[in-house]
Amino acid sequence: MSYWDLQEGKDCVQKTWITTKLGTALGLVGSAYHIVLFRPDTIVEGLQRATNATVTMASLGAIFGLTTCLSAQARDAPDDPVNYFIGGCASGAFLGAKTHSIMTGTSACLGLGTLAFFTKVGKMEGWRLYGPPKL
Repeated sequence: MSYWDLQEGKDCVQKTWITTKLGTALGLVGSAYHIVLFRPDTIVEGLQRATNATVTMASLGAIFGLTTCLSAQARDAPDDPVNYFIGGCASGAFLGAKTHSIMTGTSACLGLGTLAFFTKVGKMEGWRLYGPPKL
């Protein structure tokens, strides 16, 4: 079962689990590329980098999944794209808190929130990013 198969505002634990797994996978892939491109001096340093990136991305996924689902429940508007903006913004605020930077948090909030908002709108309206055009 995929993320989009689950009903909005329901099954918060399962939706959060799916977004956490996706964040973890992206963190592992990203940290692998980072370690290959910027070689660490020691194995321990490489493990610390990989762990830091993976835990951060897993946390972003968990925050997004939980905030989006709880927002849909609290607002009683399960299919509203604003729920996705709120979830993306909460993830961005976490990045700002992690880096101790208001500008990073604000930029990430707006960027991730907007990306999530348009992802939901595109899913609802059937937008396609690749493949042959519909005629």
